[in-house]
Amino acid sequence: MAAIASPPNFAASLCSTRSDSHRFLAAARLRRCPPFIRQLRVCSRLNSSRSSGHVSPDNGGDLQYDLHYGLSPRKGSPVFVTLPVDVVGPSGQVRRKKAMTQSFRALTAAGVEGVVMEVWWGVVEKVEPGVYNWEAYMEIVAMARKYGLKVRAVMAFHQCGSGPEDPYWIPLPQWVLEEINRDPDIAYSDRFGRRSMEYISLGCDFLPVLQGRTPIQAYSDFMRNFRDTFRHLFDTTITGIRVGMGPGGELRYPLCPSEKLIWAWRPRELGEFQCYDKYMLASLNACAREIGMLEWGNGGPIGASSLTQNQEETEFFKSDEGSWNTPYGKFFLGWYSSMLLLHGERICREAETIFRGTGVIMSAKVAGIHWHYSTQSHPSELTAGYYNTSTRDGFLPIVRMFGRYGFTVCCTCFEMRDEDEKQMNLISSPEGFLKQLLLAVRICNLPLEGENTATRLDDESYEQVMRTSKLFLSGVDRPSFSFNFVRMDKNLFEYQNWVRFTRFVRQMSYANIFRARLDFGGNMFPPSTSNGAKLSLALAGL
Repeated sequence: MAAIASPPNFAASLCSTRSDSHRFLAAARLRRCPPFIRQLRVCSRLNSSRSSGHVSPDNGGDLQYDLHYGLSPRKGSPVFVTLPVDVVGPSGQVRRKKAMTQSFRALTAAGVEGVVMEVWWGVVEKVEPGVYNWEAYMEIVAMARKYGLKVRAVMAFHQCGSGPEDPYWIPLPQWVLEEINRDPDIAYSDRFGRRSMEYISLGCDFLPVLQGRTPIQAYSDFMRNFRDTFRHLFDTTITGIRVGMGPGGELRYPLCPSEKLIWAWRPRELGEFQCYDKYMLASLNACAREIGMLEWGNGGPIGASSLTQNQEETEFFKSDEGSWNTPYGKFFLGWYSSMLLLHGERICREAETIFRGTGVIMSAKVAGIHWHYSTQSHPSELTAGYYNTSTRDGFLPIVRMFGRYGFTVCCTCFEMRDEDEKQMNLISSPEGFLKQLLLAVRICNLPLEGENTATRLDDESYEQVMRTSKLFLSGVDRPSFSFNFVRMDKNLFEYQNWVRFTRFVRQMSYANIFRARLDFGGNMFPPSTSNGAKLSLALAGL
């Protein structure tokens, strides 16, 4: 999945020559159902400063752009940037400190609100249970504070990467893996017996399978220790906590062993139901017994899928006569999705209690699974745990659950367009998925964090982000929306990419730029950062 794919590499330094520094300086100077949600049309190019009538960073077109999109100059949407996955190495040390320092300085100059920092369970509590090493993350937070950046910390309780050969490989803690070796059923399993090591099976949430602690207790102890360690920085520098609830940090099941498939086939995966470890089977069996249908409790649906098989050739997922829409299918899918919902609620309850009164904003992420959205059965959503079909809204119950605990909803796919995706997969619809989810968030009146799925730096992607943002912001008196750009790497700081990115940041968070122009005579930066000689000198050391 795109949500768990490894990011591009972030080189040891962002610029290596003095000419690069001047290029960087120049760039800084340029500086509710889906069917009835209206489509918006962009009538101006965002990357033009020469053609008359076009919006540009320097021709006073920002206000024109905001009025065109219906964005009030008083209601900007802040932009955060997600840090590289490997900003903290396996040994628990900050990597490429000099480059990180200079990049933080650049983000501040661009008007970025803050950074998103993934805090990996497999790094912090790596060797022994209850022994935490926060040193590197404390250093990153101090760096962000120095440059006036806010921090959103992600409690990452999942594996990163596909294996030890992956340059961004971060497994679960060693002691957790040792427990899985002793009891493989701690890990999810599909009908073929394939184990997923991405995340601990939610079937054992309340069982003391981790050296006397339950997984929920282990997650809670981790978050509590984080709170106690960083408490003095809450509500000033650390303003948000996103809690991981599954693979990729998203509330979902692992769909299938994606690392075993070539990339071209991944968007067509049906997925596999992850209910064959003994703990999940025990729950399924108990539910089947409760309704007097013992034969329904022996495992997942027969004839469900074969990963890349056409869903119309499967007994369970085919549109008209598939068993997904039978009493058995409704029973199984109801149980499967309710188990995921209960898992999310358990973690939300613990996190809300732990961080209550700290002033931080809590959030959780929903996966952007869109590659079968235009079908009736939505198979890849069902195997991920989202009981969302052509006849049932599977996202509204999840959003309502988040709302009960005051959580902000985070979702991806903001830069994706149906017309692009359908060239590879006709039944895909990222826009359809996102519109449905945004409608649920609007109904529940919750704040929203948007994200891009892939690191694209072209104008079309930025324009699509702003279009999609408009869908959520339109008609809201007090919108609460922010955007997490995923993710920072060396390509972001290349000249043309940086020009586009800084323009995007200004257009998203117009309120801050509007005030800055009033305060500093139209200059894009306050006096402390607008002096060309000082900025050039600061960047020359990169």
